[in-house]
Formats: sequence, structure tokens, C-alpha cells
Amino acid sequence: MALELYLDLFSQPCRSVYIFAKKNNIPVEVKKVSLMDGEQFSEEFGKISLIRKVPALRDGDFCLAESIAILLYLAQKFKTPDFWYPADLQQRACVNEYLSWQHSAIRWHGSRIFWLQVLIPKIMGVDVPQDKLDAALEDLNGSLELIEEKFIQDRPFIAGDQISLADLVAIVEIMQPVGSGLDVFEGRPKLSAWRDRVQAAIGQELFDEAHKPILGAQESVKLIDGSKMEFFKPKILKLFM
Repeated sequence: MALELYLDLFSQPCRSVYIFAKKNNIPVEVKKVSLMDGEQFSEEFGKISLIRKVPALRDGDFCLAESIAILLYLAQKFKTPDFWYPADLQQRACVNEYLSWQHSAIRWHGSRIFWLQVLIPKIMGVDVPQDKLDAALEDLNGSLELIEEKFIQDRPFIAGDQISLADLVAIVEIMQPVGSGLDVFEGRPKLSAWRDRVQAAIGQELFDEAHKPILGAQESVKLIDGSKMEFFKPKILKLFM
């Protein structure tokens, strides 16, 4: 029985799991869960994950949530090449350091820009105050500077000379605000060069496939029925505004 992955490629963590599985030829059956349609709250998905978030994994009777846990599970179960999660103590520590940091930094800051520039105004019809957007951009810029100066430094990749899970998780998060029309790489030659190396290591075709939904988001959101998100509107506005 093929391992099942429940994904929506609008989601950054889903893209990291999807790319990792495809790049390493891991036999998976991808099951789409539409976040915008609220499918994560269905009774069927609740049997897979009580957390009600994607990605989620089912391997026989074993179910697992949270993207980092899923990535590590896949890396170890399928014995993927060492560079993804290095055995070397210090290299692995660098990967762990980034994975521990990113949740409350670039993950939040990139997501917030996408919500403020795309989802809230175009689906919910709510005007975003400029000061809220300016503050979000300032936070995002701070995270991007840390990625350049702290995590990449003068290395080709975060943990050294080869791509790792840290780079994979980083690039999908950085691409999220790009989907809102913000060129985060402009004026950042170090970050741009790192992105090019990551894309080459992943493979351009797979990279483009995984990011096609988010890079086309400004057009695709026009087709989304905003009434489906009305129930969540107060919570979303409280979180992001």
C-alpha cells in the first residue's frame, strides 16, 4: 500500500513535503485537501489528523501531522541521501537550528504578507491599512536578512556545500510572498544566488510544478467563493490584522 500524503500546494509546508517525496522517488499517493474550501475540517480528514492542518501523512495505520516531522520520517524511513539530514553532528545541528527558528519567523512573516496582500483584500473584500502592511514588510525583511547573514553566510547552502532539509523548508517559505507579487530577491544578490542553487539542486521542472499554484495565486483567487471563508473571517482578521 502506497504511503498517502494529504496536501494543498498553496501551503508552504505542503510544498516542502511534496518536493522532497518527488525528488527522492518516494512512493506516495497524493491526496489533495483544499484549504480554501475548508476540506481540512471534513469528517474524513479528521480521521487522518485531529490537528486539521496539512500536510498530513498516512502510512498504513500510522498517521502523522506537522511538516518537519513528516520530512524527518520520510528521510529516515526511505534512507534518503545523507545531505538532506546529515549524519555529521555539526551539519545536522545547523539544519536543526534553522528548522527550529523558522516556525515563528520567516514562516509567519511570509504568510502574513500573502494574507494581507492577496487573501484578505481579494477574497474577504477587506481593505488592509497601509501601516499594517508596512509593519509586516519590515518583519519580513528582518527575517530575510537573518537568513542571509546568519543561516547562509558565505556557504553555498545552509548546512554547507549541499542542499539540506533546511534549504528546502527555507525556499518554500520565501516563495510565499513572491506569490503575492513581492519580489523579495530584488536587491539581495546573496539570497538570489542561493535561490538559484536551491532550484538547480531540486530541478527546475519540479520546482516550477510545486510552486505553480502559489505563483498563479493572484489570478486563481478570483475564482474562489469568498462566502466559504465567511465563518473564519473574524478569526483570520484577528490573527493577521
